[in-house]
Amino acid sequence: MMCLESDGSSGSSPGCGGRLRAGDEEEEEDGERGCCGRGAEGEVQTLSGRMNPPATGKHPERAAALHKAPSLGRARVAAAGILSVGNVLNYLDRYTVAGVLLDIQQHFGVKDSGAGLLQTVFICSFMVAAPIFGYLGDRFNRKIILSCGIFFWSAVTFSSSFITEQYFWLLVLSRGLVGIGEASYSTIAPTIIGDLFTKNTRTLMLSVFYFAIPLGSGLGYITGSSVKQVAGDWHWALRVSPLLGMITGTLILIFVPAAKRGNVEQLGGQLKARTSWLRDMKALIRNRSYVFSSLATSAVSFATGALGMWIPLYLHRAQVVQKTAETCGSPPCGTKDSLIFGAITCFTGFLGVITGAGATKWCRLKTQRADPLVCAVGMLGSAIFICLIFVAAKSSIVGAYICIFIGETLLFSNWAITADILMYVVIPTRRATAVALQSFTSHLLGDAGSPYLIGFISDLIRQSTKESRVWEFLSLGYALMLCPFVVVLGGMFFLATALFFLSDRAKAEQHKETDSDHLTVGNYSNSEDAST
Repeated sequence: MMCLESDGSSGSSPGCGGRLRAGDEEEEEDGERGCCGRGAEGEVQTLSGRMNPPATGKHPERAAALHKAPSLGRARVAAAGILSVGNVLNYLDRYTVAGVLLDIQQHFGVKDSGAGLLQTVFICSFMVAAPIFGYLGDRFNRKIILSCGIFFWSAVTFSSSFITEQYFWLLVLSRGLVGIGEASYSTIAPTIIGDLFTKNTRTLMLSVFYFAIPLGSGLGYITGSSVKQVAGDWHWALRVSPLLGMITGTLILIFVPAAKRGNVEQLGGQLKARTSWLRDMKALIRNRSYVFSSLATSAVSFATGALGMWIPLYLHRAQVVQKTAETCGSPPCGTKDSLIFGAITCFTGFLGVITGAGATKWCRLKTQRADPLVCAVGMLGSAIFICLIFVAAKSSIVGAYICIFIGETLLFSNWAITADILMYVVIPTRRATAVALQSFTSHLLGDAGSPYLIGFISDLIRQSTKESRVWEFLSLGYALMLCPFVVVLGGMFFLATALFFLSDRAKAEQHKETDSDHLTVGNYSNSEDAST
């Protein structure tokens, strides 16, 4: 079989060892063909060597496409960067409330359980909306949905900054509406990145995207505390993220490309026919790697939701007991603990994501089960140091911060890896639905109830003891001790994921879903434009 390139005159080169199918002229992602095709710089590769084709000829558009490849790569990276910035803003807005939680308690006169209700209502609305946006994200224009979600939560958050002290219920309601807006983003954005990159590059880009979670969370504490201090009013802390959100939503509309589902993995012609939502859900539930990794993610969500909401207040109460700080009688309250915790969260988020990605890349050279095993080790190690936080806080705030630093680094190491596991074991046309279902499950079993549950247990313990500053501190600490036990459970779920990871990944790669129709796509397009 010959490998030919014509510019108007006939010519030939030695034969390729493999097959050359008629009409098979599709380019690889990076412009390369197999043994008989184009190289990275546009040359034709043969068994005897390489030769550069002229720029003009039978298919001049191919040469132009090759020249566009570098700019296309930069555009994809820029799009991933914009999506990551949006994720930062999502979590910045979410944890700005935690950064001024003590002020909110004083302003509205609510106890621990009431303060925890703010985060619980937010997460409940988030998890209910996530499956809806997952369904929409697999069928309609994703970047339009993302932008509308950002514009919506930005408007609601800004409006909530004007709520007066008589209407705490309205603040709770507004947090629920914000959860709906943010659900659209967290559900769909990772699937766009998954369709822009593959393999190690996808792992890197998802690492950047999920680094936004601790970065945004930490900046939420810092922004809330700093803006409150400068303005002298905690309400101003809720007016920063909406402005930035409007800008980011506009950038998404302009610069994020309409990525084709599964196109970058060269699955466009191999994708199964569109199946119903019910069939998709049945396939996901039968995917054991997906189920166990989702349960593990729920444990992570439980711990991060509870610790993120209560640790700054817990450390403040510890210092009051140690007589190194005064209790807050009226807002604005002190900002030191929120600032320190926010800074630690930002740094450990960066360190954790980089450590997790690096460890996974290295372990993949040793075992194909590296992804879930690295997550399991991180979870089990994190549980030890989370437990030590409550031991150290009784006598040393510095010791508690050291334990927080190590515990968070290990806990944050699995975020991007978990997303990559999902990309491996779920086919492209089900990924938005899979992310949505995983988000629903992790929030339902995780941070939807953990902030309120911790506050409720704390209030319950205080009611059975005498009223004192010591028991305010101890009751919250005893309630938070639930977190390391849940983290250990999450580590066990990741170990279970490792047992089934290889077989489920192979099924996804070969598209052997037993419940899907055995029809290939004919006139159906997976592009964003075709689905609008």
